Amino acid sequence: MQVSSSNGLQNRYFSGTGSIGGIHLPDFNDKYVFSKKKSGTSEEEYRKQIREQAYEDFAKGQFQNKSEGFNRLMKNYTSEVSPDRKGIITSGLKAVSGNRQTVLKPIDFVATLLEGKVKYQKLPSGNSDYIEFYDKNGEMVATYSNNGWTMYTTNAEASRQTEMCMIYNEAWGNAKRGIPLAGEEVVNMEDMQNSFDTKA
Repeated sequence: MQVSSSNGLQNRYFSGTGSIGGIHLPDFNDKYVFSKKKSGTSEEEYRKQIREQAYEDFAKGQFQNKSEGFNRLMKNYTSEVSPDRKGIITSGLKAVSGNRQTVLKPIDFVATLLEGKVKYQKLPSGNSDYIEFYDKNGEMVATYSNNGWTMYTTNAEASRQTEMCMIYNEAWGNAKRGIPLAGEEVVNMEDMQNSFDTKA
């Protein structure tokens, strides 16, 4: 797999991921390929996990995407608001593969899918495909060209990633300043009273 990043986009070449119509699918398990997945984790629990990860990373001398734990958490946290990239891409490729033709002029094809839209263009050389994938909000979520995939971050995903980084950075900074990780559990007053010596 080859990775290059420009302006926050991830351009990746995948192998061994299966294919539709001769086009290799992206690896939907890759840490940078987000697709809709509801975990059932509450926002409060996510915030707690993010803070704990920041403290753990500080102790290991790691920061953000240099930490596998951070990357896993980012994928889970972002996927809560992600479009169904897997569904959009697989149904889009099926629509395209059913409409491919071998002709001497470019082919333009647009299909509306249940989860979005796909735009396909085959160049005259016959060796190059260019495909754009859109979610139901009209935001581009992926492109395929020259055997490579580029994933595009939606507005909801960008907002979610920014939110996670703000929580993480604040906690990491607190760890750096030596401020202990404060739990946000509700204190049981009865247990506290029982622990005091009332004979004093």
